[in-house]
Amino acid sequence: MIVRKFIQWSENAPASARAEGVGTLARAYLYGEIKANERAEAEQMLYGVLDDPSPLVRRALAESFAGALDAPPAVVLGLALDQSDIASLVLARSPLLNDAQLIDCAAVGDSVAQAAIALRHELSPAVGAALAEIATREALIALAVNEGANLPEFAMRRMIERFGDDAELREALLGRPWIPGAVRAAIADAAARQLARHAVARNWLSPARSERVAKDSRERAAMIIAAGCAAFSEETAALAAYLRVSGQLTAGLALRALLCGQTGLFVATLVELTGLIPRRVEGIIREPASTAFDALYARAGLPQPLLLAFRAALAALTGYSRGAPGEILEDGGLRLPVIEKVLAECEAAHDDGLARLIALLRRFEADAAREASRRTLARLRAEPAEWAAPPVSIAGPDAAPALQPQGKVEPMTEPLADTDIVVDLVALEKELMAA
Repeated sequence: MIVRKFIQWSENAPASARAEGVGTLARAYLYGEIKANERAEAEQMLYGVLDDPSPLVRRALAESFAGALDAPPAVVLGLALDQSDIASLVLARSPLLNDAQLIDCAAVGDSVAQAAIALRHELSPAVGAALAEIATREALIALAVNEGANLPEFAMRRMIERFGDDAELREALLGRPWIPGAVRAAIADAAARQLARHAVARNWLSPARSERVAKDSRERAAMIIAAGCAAFSEETAALAAYLRVSGQLTAGLALRALLCGQTGLFVATLVELTGLIPRRVEGIIREPASTAFDALYARAGLPQPLLLAFRAALAALTGYSRGAPGEILEDGGLRLPVIEKVLAECEAAHDDGLARLIALLRRFEADAAREASRRTLARLRAEPAEWAAPPVSIAGPDAAPALQPQGKVEPMTEPLADTDIVVDLVALEKELMAA
């Protein structure tokens, strides 16, 4: 009886009053004690609200049913397919929508509806992968910042393939608690390519120079990512697989991995290129002078002229790690002692075919020396100075300033003579900075 009266009243009531009445009816349906026959009539009334011409009324219904478990599923699905400001309320919260329904709503919805789905508290890999394929840029940024979204690796890589030039999306992905190494490499690749195009468009660099800078940046990023992985793991294997698919897994990158001390990435590279099991590859590279290593090297398809460099790098890296384990850094940087030993072996061969390799090693040597210098200077700057610069005292031609320990300056207990003038350099510097 109450529902029938509500239907008769709603036919002539204004939109604001209908919205308030619909909210009351929805709450009564969810939490009130309604008889079975009246509950069926209430459901029919709620279905009719989906056709109400006023968005205000339908929004009131969506607000009431957004997170309800006992709401009519058909009503919730109808609201999910409404205009985006109404649909987003149930798409973001309703536990009654399954993966198939969410994917269907994302396919027909706009950016607002897709973002509402992307920001759900828990999001399955299936829905995340579907959004990665069809969602707009704004929705993908929302998906990336949602820590509750279970995003598979291929979905994140698809997001980068579609919108890798967008810095906001790259930043959002990098802000996730954990992303696979292959995804980080894809982000670095996209950023390097975008910066290279920008430098060429602004006439800052020539196309050849910008491509070389981008290639070097991608390789540096790959070494840093590999340094954060285990020696050989599923993550390094996935990283090597991505580098191969993207065309970055070259002989130069494999050699650089050894020169950076990243034997795990080198093993993953050989496993990817040869199809052998990791344990077999690890055993072979321990003896780089053996015929087994020659066969492994040939099976990987690496250039024969570079075999000497790979052998020297493995031998130098083994000896270096045994001789000075504390010197092996884990930052993905080039190892200067390893480069020097490989360079010496290549120069001692007196082979004209190694000229380009020697030139590359010389460039690596310069880069490694420069990075070592930067680390040293940074360490020296971080160390506290033992002595501070003394104040300059003008007290006569024979007066000499004395070194004073850094720290709190004790006040003077004796007055200065009339002829003494003391210049406080610290105070003077502060006044100049303030000006």
